[in-house]
Amino acid sequence: MLEKTIEHKLKSAVRNMGGIAFKFTSPGINGVPDRLVLLPHGKLAFIELKAPRKDMRPLQVRRKRQLEQLGFSVYCIDSAEQIGGVLDAIKDQL
Repeated sequence: MLEKTIEHKLKSAVRNMGGIAFKFTSPGINGVPDRLVLLPHGKLAFIELKAPRKDMRPLQVRRKRQLEQLGFSVYCIDSAEQIGGVLDAIKDQL
C-alpha cells in the first residue's frame, strides 16, 4: 500500500469523526510531520505517514521528540490498520 493511500484513508476517517486533517508544512523547517489532525473538543495531534515498513528519517525523529517535549502528541502511521487506534488515542486525550 502506498503512503498516499494511507493518507487518504486517514483524511476520510478524520472527516467521519467530524475533524480536519490539515496538510502540515513549515517552510524553512524540514522534517515536520505530514498532517495536523484536529478532532472535536480540542483534541489534536501531529501525524507522520509512511509507506508500510518504512522508518522515519533521523531528522523526522528529532522533530517528533521536539514536539513531544513541548507536550504535543506525535504518531507515525505506516498501515491503514493503525488509523482507528491512533484516532481513538487522540480522541481520548485528557
